[in-house]
Amino acid sequence: MNVTSSTALSGMSAAQSKLNASAHNIANLSTQGFTRQEVLQSTASGNGTQTSLRSSPAGVGNDLEADLIQQLQSALTYQANVSVLKTNNQVMGTLINIKA
Repeated sequence: MNVTSSTALSGMSAAQSKLNASAHNIANLSTQGFTRQEVLQSTASGNGTQTSLRSSPAGVGNDLEADLIQQLQSALTYQANVSVLKTNNQVMGTLINIKA
């Protein structure tokens, strides 16, 4: 797998993690004693990105607007990385055809 594919796949995974966390927060909005989840994103060694999940600090309450925005942003980020992956595959296919 080349660097572009690896980076796009890690971006898709990060977007999925953020989408899952925001969905969890929305689903548990009315749950007594609920603690929000946050996804921390950082650069992975080599290339791409990595994520970790943590509970929000005490006192951080519900934030429906932020969770809805996070869902939209995550969906668009996922789609953008899918486009990068598809384009990379097309380019690699073209290069293979040229060499053949």
